[in-house]
Amino acid sequence: MAESIGTSISQEELDERMAILRRFRALLEQQRTKFREYLRVLEMQENKIALQDTESIRAHSELENQIVEGIGSLQKVIGPMQKLYLSARASTYNPADIVPIEKLQDDLTHLQTQVRAQNERNRQLLRANLTELREQIVSIKNPYRARQSVYAEPEAGNLIQVEA
Repeated sequence: MAESIGTSISQEELDERMAILRRFRALLEQQRTKFREYLRVLEMQENKIALQDTESIRAHSELENQIVEGIGSLQKVIGPMQKLYLSARASTYNPADIVPIEKLQDDLTHLQTQVRAQNERNRQLLRANLTELREQIVSIKNPYRARQSVYAEPEAGNLIQVEA
């Protein structure tokens, strides 16, 4: 039995709280792994943007969407789990158990900052590439631009004399 702040809790309650702690830690580790994977994808995507490899950019974007969905799903579970953790931790957890959770949360915050920065770099590269492509499109000379139909013959001044 553990004693904290002058109260004692049952072994069953202690086990339940420790299970919450373990599950919460596991979810945070999963989320950290997802953020690292997301950061790697963004870094690879930056290289593909620089090379203007459109197929790879599209594939990375799809992968990025899947990872973001996974992070969102984890976040939905982590929110309620964190509330359980915070409500139960005050009375029972050993400070040594709490430190890894706080470190994980700090790591997650740092990774989120890196992901946002990398995402912004990628957006800027894409904007620059789009601007360059628009300028190239505008500069292309279309020989059929003034015609109503590409099959129309150029109008030439032919004189036809008809005598009856």
